[in-house]
Amino acid sequence: KSHHCVQKSHLDVAQAAAVARQHGVPLIVDAAAEEDLQCYYQAGADLVIYSGAKAIEGPTSGLVIGRHHYVEWVKRQTNGIGRAMKVGKEGILGLTQAIENYLTQPKISGAQMAEKMTAFIEQLNSLNGVTARVVWDAAGRDIARAEIKFDEAAIQQRTGDLVQALKNGEVAIYFRGYKANEGIIEADVRSVSADQLHTIFTRIQALLNGEKNA
Repeated sequence: KSHHCVQKSHLDVAQAAAVARQHGVPLIVDAAAEEDLQCYYQAGADLVIYSGAKAIEGPTSGLVIGRHHYVEWVKRQTNGIGRAMKVGKEGILGLTQAIENYLTQPKISGAQMAEKMTAFIEQLNSLNGVTARVVWDAAGRDIARAEIKFDEAAIQQRTGDLVQALKNGEVAIYFRGYKANEGIIEADVRSVSADQLHTIFTRIQALLNGEKNA
């Protein structure tokens, strides 16, 4: 599932795998930022591709999980990729450690994420022209985020301009801005501490108060 795609009337992985087998073609799942390193393969996918730098929190890299002979085909591509486009030794070591950490260290639950955001959301809701709430991942993962909605007439600035100012500050702050044109952004707090959330709030507050260099 993807927030970029329509979320209805589509096949799940097991159904897509059955269709692929009927036609004798491999099923490749682009799991990018997904969290479970086993479910798609177990559901019938022949190859599953994950980003090493998203949910796994490793360096810029990726990994492919799947059936042995298809993985061997993927490995052959190394001969056609230039040196500048390959992951270096340091990146491989970093990804390996990140995967080990990912598989062995406890993960924060969606409920814990929501609890961590409580004060942050209360602070945002105290600002004129701002409405904040907890929303859950559209793809069904156990991820809670803070949805922040701006009344652009009340704050007298465009949400897109505010997002850009947050990126360009002394501390760069990035949001999920897929709905910025609707005045809505989301904060993913999986790797953010409560103190950092307070910093984000004070930056938003300062910008809404007209402090250009906030």
